[in-house]
Amino acid sequence: MDGHPEALIDLDAIQANVAALRRHVGAAQVMAVVKSEGYGHGMLESAAAALAGGATWLGVVHVADAIALRRAGFTVPVLSLLGSPDAPHAEAIRHDVDLTAGTAALVDQIALAAEGAGKPARLHLEADTGMSRGGATADDWAGLVHTARAAEAAGLVRIVGLWSHFACADVPGHPSIDAQLTAFREATSFAERAGVRPEVRHMANTPATLTLPQSYFDLVRPGGAVVGLSTLPGGAPRWLRPAMTLRVRLIQVKRVPAATGVSYAHRYITDRDMTLGLVPLGYNEGIPRHATNQGWVFLRGKRFKIAGTVNMNQIILELGDEPAEAGDEVMLFGPGDRGEPTAQEWADLLGTISYEIVTRFTGKVPRTYSGVTAAEDDAAAGNRSILGADGRTDGQVAAAI
Repeated sequence: MDGHPEALIDLDAIQANVAALRRHVGAAQVMAVVKSEGYGHGMLESAAAALAGGATWLGVVHVADAIALRRAGFTVPVLSLLGSPDAPHAEAIRHDVDLTAGTAALVDQIALAAEGAGKPARLHLEADTGMSRGGATADDWAGLVHTARAAEAAGLVRIVGLWSHFACADVPGHPSIDAQLTAFREATSFAERAGVRPEVRHMANTPATLTLPQSYFDLVRPGGAVVGLSTLPGGAPRWLRPAMTLRVRLIQVKRVPAATGVSYAHRYITDRDMTLGLVPLGYNEGIPRHATNQGWVFLRGKRFKIAGTVNMNQIILELGDEPAEAGDEVMLFGPGDRGEPTAQEWADLLGTISYEIVTRFTGKVPRTYSGVTAAEDDAAAGNRSILGADGRTDGQVAAAI
Protein backbone atom coordinates (compact mmCIF):
# COMPACT_ATOMS: atom_id res chain seq x y z
CA MET A 1 0.00 0.00 0.00
CA ASP A 2 1.39 3.44 -0.98
CA GLY A 3 0.03 6.78 0.18
CA HIS A 4 -3.20 6.49 -1.79
CA PRO A 5 -6.48 5.10 -0.45
CA GLU A 6 -7.42 1.58 -1.43
CA ALA A 7 -10.13 -0.97 -1.00
CA LEU A 8 -8.36 -4.25 -0.29
CA ILE A 9 -10.51 -7.21 -1.34
CA ASP A 10 -9.94 -10.62 0.23
CA LEU A 11 -10.76 -13.08 -2.53
CA ASP A 12 -10.22 -16.04 -0.21
CA ALA A 13 -13.01 -14.68 1.99
CA ILE A 14 -15.38 -14.58 -0.99
CA GLN A 15 -14.48 -18.15 -1.94
CA ALA A 16 -14.96 -19.33 1.65
CA ASN A 17 -18.24 -17.44 2.02
CA VAL A 18 -19.72 -19.15 -1.01
CA ALA A 19 -18.47 -22.55 0.12
CA ALA A 20 -20.12 -21.93 3.49
CA LEU A 21 -23.35 -20.84 1.80
CA ARG A 22 -23.37 -24.01 -0.27
CA ARG A 23 -23.10 -26.09 2.88
CA HIS A 24 -25.83 -24.01 4.50
CA VAL A 25 -28.41 -24.47 1.72
CA GLY A 26 -27.81 -28.15 1.03
CA ALA A 27 -29.18 -29.31 -2.31
CA ALA A 28 -30.09 -25.89 -3.70
CA GLN A 29 -27.78 -24.36 -6.28
CA VAL A 30 -26.08 -21.05 -5.51
CA MET A 31 -26.28 -18.07 -7.84
CA ALA A 32 -23.66 -15.52 -6.79
CA VAL A 33 -25.14 -12.11 -7.49
CA VAL A 34 -22.28 -9.81 -8.47
CA LYS A 35 -24.30 -6.77 -9.46
CA SER A 36 -23.05 -3.21 -8.96
CA GLU A 37 -19.43 -4.21 -9.50
CA GLY A 38 -19.78 -7.12 -7.12
CA TYR A 39 -21.17 -4.87 -4.37
CA GLY A 40 -18.14 -2.64 -4.92
CA HIS A 41 -15.68 -5.54 -4.71
CA GLY A 42 -15.10 -5.98 -8.45
CA MET A 43 -17.52 -7.94 -10.63
CA LEU A 44 -15.07 -10.16 -12.50
CA GLU A 45 -12.87 -10.91 -9.51
CA SER A 46 -15.83 -11.58 -7.20
CA ALA A 47 -17.43 -13.82 -9.80
CA ALA A 48 -14.27 -15.90 -10.19
CA ALA A 49 -13.83 -16.27 -6.44
CA ALA A 50 -17.50 -17.23 -6.04
CA LEU A 51 -17.22 -19.91 -8.70
CA ALA A 52 -14.10 -21.22 -6.99
CA GLY A 53 -16.25 -21.52 -3.86
CA GLY A 54 -18.87 -23.60 -5.63
CA ALA A 55 -21.41 -21.21 -7.12
CA THR A 56 -22.89 -22.57 -10.34
CA TRP A 57 -24.75 -19.46 -11.55
CA LEU A 58 -23.97 -15.75 -11.70
CA GLY A 59 -26.48 -12.93 -11.44
CA VAL A 60 -26.28 -9.26 -12.34
CA VAL A 61 -28.87 -6.53 -12.84
CA HIS A 62 -28.01 -5.10 -16.23
CA VAL A 63 -27.66 -7.01 -19.48
CA ALA A 64 -24.45 -5.12 -20.27
CA ASP A 65 -22.82 -6.59 -17.15
CA ALA A 66 -23.93 -10.09 -18.12
CA ILE A 67 -22.38 -9.63 -21.56
CA ALA A 68 -19.19 -8.34 -19.92
CA LEU A 69 -18.99 -11.55 -17.89
CA ARG A 70 -19.34 -13.58 -21.08
CA ARG A 71 -16.66 -11.55 -22.85
CA ALA A 72 -14.36 -12.16 -19.87
CA GLY A 73 -14.72 -15.89 -20.43
CA PHE A 74 -17.32 -16.95 -17.85
CA THR A 75 -19.45 -19.75 -19.26
CA VAL A 76 -21.73 -20.68 -16.33
CA PRO A 77 -25.35 -19.54 -16.62
CA VAL A 78 -25.59 -15.76 -16.15
CA LEU A 79 -28.94 -14.10 -15.41
CA SER A 80 -29.78 -10.45 -15.95
CA LEU A 81 -32.29 -9.73 -13.19
CA LEU A 82 -33.70 -6.54 -14.70
CA GLY A 83 -36.27 -6.94 -17.44
CA SER A 84 -35.89 -3.80 -19.54
CA PRO A 85 -37.27 -3.03 -23.01
CA ASP A 86 -34.22 -0.97 -24.00
CA ALA A 87 -31.66 -3.69 -23.24
CA PRO A 88 -29.57 -5.19 -26.08
CA HIS A 89 -31.57 -8.41 -26.19
CA ALA A 90 -30.24 -9.79 -29.45
CA GLU A 91 -26.64 -9.43 -28.30
CA ALA A 92 -27.54 -11.01 -24.98
CA ILE A 93 -29.15 -13.96 -26.73
CA ARG A 94 -26.09 -14.45 -28.91
CA HIS A 95 -24.00 -14.57 -25.72
CA ASP A 96 -26.35 -17.08 -24.02
CA VAL A 97 -27.33 -14.58 -21.34
CA ASP A 98 -30.48 -15.48 -19.42
CA LEU A 99 -33.06 -12.71 -19.62
CA THR A 100 -35.85 -11.66 -17.26
CA ALA A 101 -39.35 -10.81 -18.42
CA GLY A 102 -42.12 -9.49 -16.21
CA THR A 103 -44.56 -8.37 -18.91
CA ALA A 104 -46.07 -10.01 -21.96
CA ALA A 105 -44.91 -7.09 -24.10
CA LEU A 106 -41.31 -7.72 -23.08
CA VAL A 107 -41.64 -11.42 -23.92
CA ASP A 108 -42.78 -10.43 -27.42
CA GLN A 109 -39.83 -8.07 -27.76
CA ILE A 110 -37.35 -10.71 -26.62
CA ALA A 111 -38.91 -13.27 -28.95
CA LEU A 112 -38.48 -10.88 -31.86
CA ALA A 113 -34.84 -10.35 -30.89
CA ALA A 114 -34.37 -14.12 -30.73
CA GLU A 115 -35.71 -14.47 -34.24
CA GLY A 116 -33.12 -11.96 -35.41
CA ALA A 117 -30.36 -13.65 -33.41
CA GLY A 118 -31.18 -17.02 -34.91
CA LYS A 119 -31.39 -18.85 -31.60
CA PRO A 120 -33.94 -19.08 -28.77
CA ALA A 121 -33.67 -16.80 -25.76
CA ARG A 122 -33.20 -18.25 -22.29
CA LEU A 123 -36.00 -16.67 -20.30
CA HIS A 124 -36.87 -16.33 -16.62
CA LEU A 125 -40.40 -15.17 -15.83
CA GLU A 126 -40.61 -12.83 -12.85
CA ALA A 127 -43.64 -12.85 -10.55
CA ASP A 128 -44.39 -9.81 -8.43
CA THR A 129 -45.47 -11.53 -5.22
CA GLY A 130 -45.44 -8.43 -3.03
CA MET A 131 -42.29 -6.41 -3.69
CA SER A 132 -44.20 -4.16 -6.14
CA ARG A 133 -41.02 -3.69 -8.16
CA GLY A 134 -40.44 -5.69 -11.34
CA GLY A 135 -42.47 -8.70 -12.43
CA ALA A 136 -46.08 -9.55 -13.19
CA THR A 137 -48.78 -9.13 -10.57
CA ALA A 138 -51.21 -11.97 -9.89
CA ASP A 139 -53.66 -10.38 -12.33
CA ASP A 140 -51.04 -10.18 -15.09
CA TRP A 141 -49.30 -13.51 -14.45
CA ALA A 142 -51.55 -15.62 -16.67
CA GLY A 143 -51.00 -13.31 -19.63
CA LEU A 144 -47.25 -13.40 -19.12
CA VAL A 145 -47.16 -17.18 -18.86
CA HIS A 146 -49.36 -17.77 -21.91
CA THR A 147 -47.37 -15.31 -24.04
CA ALA A 148 -44.12 -16.98 -23.00
CA ARG A 149 -45.51 -20.45 -23.70
CA ALA A 150 -46.57 -19.35 -27.19
CA ALA A 151 -43.08 -17.99 -27.86
CA GLU A 152 -41.63 -21.24 -26.54
CA ALA A 153 -43.89 -23.28 -28.81
CA ALA A 154 -42.65 -21.18 -31.71
CA GLY A 155 -39.05 -22.05 -30.80
CA LEU A 156 -38.12 -18.47 -29.93
CA VAL A 157 -37.62 -18.80 -26.18
CA ARG A 158 -36.87 -21.45 -23.61
CA ILE A 159 -38.49 -20.78 -20.23
CA VAL A 160 -35.53 -21.62 -17.99
CA GLY A 161 -36.67 -20.13 -14.72
CA LEU A 162 -39.50 -18.77 -12.59
CA TRP A 163 -38.58 -16.28 -9.91
CA SER A 164 -39.59 -13.60 -7.47
CA HIS A 165 -38.01 -11.37 -4.82
CA PHE A 166 -38.70 -10.79 -1.13
CA ALA A 167 -39.53 -7.35 0.21
CA CYS A 168 -39.03 -8.05 3.93
CA ALA A 169 -36.90 -11.19 4.30
CA ASP A 170 -34.55 -9.16 6.51
CA VAL A 171 -37.41 -8.42 8.94
CA PRO A 172 -37.75 -11.75 10.77
CA GLY A 173 -41.37 -12.75 11.24
CA HIS A 174 -42.78 -10.11 8.90
CA PRO A 175 -46.20 -11.32 7.68
CA SER A 176 -45.34 -10.53 4.06
CA ILE A 177 -42.78 -13.34 4.01
CA ASP A 178 -45.31 -16.17 4.22
CA ALA A 179 -47.71 -14.26 1.96
CA GLN A 180 -45.04 -13.93 -0.72
CA LEU A 181 -44.06 -17.58 -0.44
CA THR A 182 -47.69 -18.60 -0.90
CA ALA A 183 -48.06 -16.27 -3.87
CA PHE A 184 -44.90 -17.64 -5.49
CA ARG A 185 -45.99 -21.24 -5.03
CA GLU A 186 -49.33 -20.38 -6.64
CA ALA A 187 -47.57 -18.65 -9.52
CA THR A 188 -45.23 -21.57 -10.17
CA SER A 189 -48.10 -24.06 -9.93
CA PHE A 190 -50.09 -22.09 -12.49
CA ALA A 191 -47.12 -21.90 -14.85
CA GLU A 192 -46.45 -25.61 -14.56
CA ARG A 193 -50.11 -26.42 -15.24
CA ALA A 194 -49.74 -24.27 -18.36
CA GLY A 195 -46.87 -26.48 -19.50
CA VAL A 196 -43.84 -24.57 -18.22
CA ARG A 197 -41.02 -26.88 -17.20
CA PRO A 198 -38.44 -24.62 -15.58
CA GLU A 199 -34.92 -25.70 -14.80
CA VAL A 200 -34.91 -23.52 -11.69
CA ARG A 201 -37.37 -21.75 -9.39
CA HIS A 202 -35.73 -19.12 -7.24
CA MET A 203 -36.70 -16.49 -4.69
CA ALA A 204 -34.17 -16.37 -1.83
CA ASN A 205 -31.96 -13.29 -1.53
CA THR A 206 -29.24 -13.05 1.13
CA PRO A 207 -31.49 -12.74 4.23
CA ALA A 208 -33.78 -15.49 2.98
CA THR A 209 -30.80 -17.70 2.17
CA LEU A 210 -29.57 -17.24 5.73
CA THR A 211 -32.88 -17.67 7.58
CA LEU A 212 -35.66 -19.14 5.41
CA PRO A 213 -34.97 -22.68 4.17
CA GLN A 214 -38.57 -22.91 2.94
CA SER A 215 -37.60 -20.31 0.30
CA TYR A 216 -34.70 -22.19 -1.26
CA PHE A 217 -36.61 -24.01 -4.03
CA ASP A 218 -34.00 -24.97 -6.67
CA LEU A 219 -31.64 -22.01 -6.43
CA VAL A 220 -30.70 -19.26 -3.98
CA ARG A 221 -29.43 -15.81 -4.97
CA PRO A 222 -27.09 -14.41 -2.30
CA GLY A 223 -25.36 -11.15 -3.13
CA GLY A 224 -24.27 -9.40 0.03
CA ALA A 225 -23.52 -12.73 1.72
CA VAL A 226 -21.02 -13.53 -1.02
CA VAL A 227 -18.87 -10.64 0.23
CA GLY A 228 -19.65 -11.33 3.90
CA LEU A 229 -22.49 -8.87 4.47
CA SER A 230 -26.20 -9.01 5.24
CA THR A 231 -29.12 -6.67 5.86
CA LEU A 232 -30.46 -8.81 8.70
CA PRO A 233 -30.56 -7.17 12.15
CA GLY A 234 -27.03 -7.38 13.51
CA GLY A 235 -25.58 -8.09 10.10
CA ALA A 236 -24.16 -11.34 8.75
CA PRO A 237 -23.47 -14.43 10.88
CA ARG A 238 -19.91 -14.98 12.05
CA TRP A 239 -19.35 -17.81 9.58
CA LEU A 240 -19.36 -15.21 6.79
CA ARG A 241 -16.35 -12.91 6.55
CA PRO A 242 -16.46 -9.33 5.21
CA ALA A 243 -14.17 -9.20 2.20
CA MET A 244 -13.42 -5.47 1.93
CA THR A 245 -10.98 -3.42 3.98
CA LEU A 246 -10.91 0.31 3.24
CA ARG A 247 -7.64 1.90 4.20
CA VAL A 248 -5.63 5.04 3.61
CA ARG A 249 -2.71 6.89 5.23
CA LEU A 250 -2.55 10.06 7.28
CA ILE A 251 -1.10 12.88 5.20
CA GLN A 252 -0.67 15.47 7.94
CA VAL A 253 -0.67 15.65 11.74
CA LYS A 254 -0.86 18.89 13.73
CA ARG A 255 -1.20 20.04 17.31
CA VAL A 256 -3.86 22.68 18.05
CA PRO A 257 -4.95 24.48 21.21
CA ALA A 258 -8.28 24.25 23.03
CA ALA A 259 -11.21 26.13 21.49
CA THR A 260 -9.96 25.56 17.93
CA GLY A 261 -12.70 25.32 15.31
CA VAL A 262 -12.35 22.32 13.02
CA SER A 263 -13.59 21.94 9.42
CA TYR A 264 -16.49 23.67 7.68
CA ALA A 265 -18.97 25.55 9.85
CA HIS A 266 -16.87 24.73 12.91
CA ARG A 267 -19.22 21.91 13.88
CA TYR A 268 -16.41 20.65 16.08
CA ILE A 269 -14.55 22.79 18.62
CA THR A 270 -11.63 21.27 20.49
CA ASP A 271 -12.22 21.05 24.24
CA ARG A 272 -8.49 20.89 25.04
CA ASP A 273 -5.10 20.95 23.38
CA MET A 274 -5.06 18.02 21.00
CA THR A 275 -3.62 16.40 17.92
CA LEU A 276 -5.59 16.35 14.66
CA GLY A 277 -4.93 14.03 11.71
CA LEU A 278 -5.79 14.68 8.07
CA VAL A 279 -7.07 11.86 5.85
CA PRO A 280 -7.44 12.27 2.05
CA LEU A 281 -10.95 10.81 1.74
CA GLY A 282 -14.27 12.64 1.76
CA TYR A 283 -17.81 12.41 0.48
CA ASN A 284 -16.64 12.45 -3.14
CA GLU A 285 -14.75 9.23 -2.46
CA GLY A 286 -17.62 7.64 -0.55
CA ILE A 287 -17.57 8.70 3.11
CA PRO A 288 -21.14 9.76 3.97
CA ARG A 289 -21.28 13.46 4.79
CA HIS A 290 -23.57 12.71 7.71
CA ALA A 291 -20.64 10.87 9.31
CA THR A 292 -19.72 14.37 10.49
CA ASN A 293 -18.62 14.20 14.15
CA GLN A 294 -19.55 10.53 14.47
CA GLY A 295 -17.70 8.23 12.03
CA TRP A 296 -14.96 6.05 13.53
CA VAL A 297 -11.62 4.91 12.10
CA PHE A 298 -8.79 2.68 13.32
CA LEU A 299 -5.22 3.89 13.78
CA ARG A 300 -2.30 2.40 15.72
CA GLY A 301 -4.55 -0.14 17.41
CA LYS A 302 -7.21 2.34 18.57
CA ARG A 303 -10.41 3.90 17.29
CA PHE A 304 -10.69 7.62 16.64
CA LYS A 305 -13.64 9.82 15.73
CA ILE A 306 -14.08 12.08 12.74
CA ALA A 307 -13.82 15.68 13.97
CA GLY A 308 -16.15 18.11 12.26
CA THR A 309 -17.74 18.19 8.84
CA VAL A 310 -16.81 15.59 6.24
CA ASN A 311 -15.26 17.49 3.32
CA MET A 312 -15.50 16.62 -0.34
CA ASN A 313 -12.05 15.00 -0.37
CA GLN A 314 -10.84 15.04 3.24
CA ILE A 315 -11.74 14.23 6.81
CA ILE A 316 -10.07 15.33 10.03
CA LEU A 317 -9.55 12.97 12.96
CA GLU A 318 -9.62 13.77 16.66
CA LEU A 319 -6.44 12.05 17.91
CA GLY A 320 -6.29 13.59 21.38
CA ASP A 321 -2.86 13.04 22.89
CA GLU A 322 -2.11 9.83 21.03
CA PRO A 323 1.09 9.60 18.98
CA ALA A 324 0.66 9.72 15.22
CA GLU A 325 2.56 10.83 12.17
CA ALA A 326 2.05 11.31 8.47
CA GLY A 327 2.16 7.93 6.73
CA ASP A 328 0.34 6.01 9.47
CA GLU A 329 -2.23 3.56 8.14
CA VAL A 330 -5.87 4.43 8.83
CA MET A 331 -8.55 1.75 8.43
CA LEU A 332 -12.08 3.02 7.95
CA PHE A 333 -13.58 -0.46 8.06
CA GLY A 334 -12.60 -4.09 7.65
CA PRO A 335 -13.57 -7.54 8.94
CA GLY A 336 -13.09 -6.37 12.54
CA ASP A 337 -10.30 -8.79 13.47
CA ARG A 338 -8.01 -6.14 14.89
CA GLY A 339 -10.66 -3.98 16.47
CA GLU A 340 -11.28 -1.84 13.42
CA PRO A 341 -14.86 -0.76 12.66
CA THR A 342 -16.81 -2.94 10.23
CA ALA A 343 -19.04 -1.82 7.39
CA GLN A 344 -21.94 -3.07 9.50
CA GLU A 345 -20.90 -0.78 12.38
CA TRP A 346 -20.71 2.18 10.01
CA ALA A 347 -24.16 1.28 8.69
CA ASP A 348 -25.65 0.98 12.18
CA LEU A 349 -24.10 4.29 13.18
CA LEU A 350 -25.48 6.13 10.15
CA GLY A 351 -28.88 4.44 9.93
CA THR A 352 -28.31 2.60 6.66
CA ILE A 353 -27.20 -0.86 5.49
CA SER A 354 -23.74 -2.29 4.97
CA TYR A 355 -24.36 -2.65 1.22
CA GLU A 356 -24.60 1.11 0.86
CA ILE A 357 -21.38 1.62 2.78
CA VAL A 358 -19.23 -0.67 0.62
CA THR A 359 -20.73 0.38 -2.72
CA ARG A 360 -20.18 4.08 -1.98
CA PHE A 361 -16.50 3.69 -2.89
CA THR A 362 -17.06 2.00 -6.28
CA GLY A 363 -15.04 3.75 -8.95
CA LYS A 364 -13.60 6.31 -6.56
CA VAL A 365 -11.10 4.24 -4.57
CA PRO A 366 -8.79 1.77 -6.37
CA ARG A 367 -9.22 -1.88 -5.47
CA THR A 368 -6.36 -4.27 -4.79
CA TYR A 369 -6.72 -7.99 -4.19
CA SER A 370 -5.28 -10.50 -1.76
CA GLY A 371 -5.65 -14.24 -1.55
CA VAL A 372 -5.55 -17.01 -4.10
CA THR A 373 -8.84 -18.24 -5.51
CA ALA A 374 -7.54 -20.31 -8.37
CA ALA A 375 -9.29 -23.49 -9.33
CA GLU A 376 -8.48 -25.75 -12.22
CA ASP A 377 -10.50 -24.82 -15.28
CA ASP A 378 -13.35 -27.27 -15.54
CA ALA A 379 -14.82 -27.10 -18.99
CA ALA A 380 -17.46 -29.67 -18.16
CA ALA A 381 -18.77 -27.57 -15.28
CA GLY A 382 -18.37 -24.39 -17.27
CA ASN A 383 -16.61 -22.62 -14.41
CA ARG A 384 -14.34 -19.67 -15.08
CA SER A 385 -11.68 -18.91 -12.49
CA ILE A 386 -8.78 -16.55 -12.13
CA LEU A 387 -5.80 -16.08 -9.89
CA GLY A 388 -5.76 -13.20 -7.45
CA ALA A 389 -2.31 -12.76 -6.00
CA ASP A 390 -1.50 -10.45 -3.10
CA GLY A 391 -1.47 -6.83 -4.12
CA ARG A 392 -2.82 -7.22 -7.62
CA THR A 393 -4.80 -4.28 -8.87
CA ASP A 394 -8.02 -4.28 -10.91
CA GLY A 395 -6.10 -3.88 -14.14
CA GLN A 396 -3.60 -6.57 -13.31
CA VAL A 397 -6.28 -9.07 -12.41
CA ALA A 398 -8.34 -8.20 -15.46
CA ALA A 399 -5.31 -8.68 -17.63
CA ALA A 400 -4.95 -12.18 -16.24
CA ILE A 401 -8.46 -13.16 -17.31
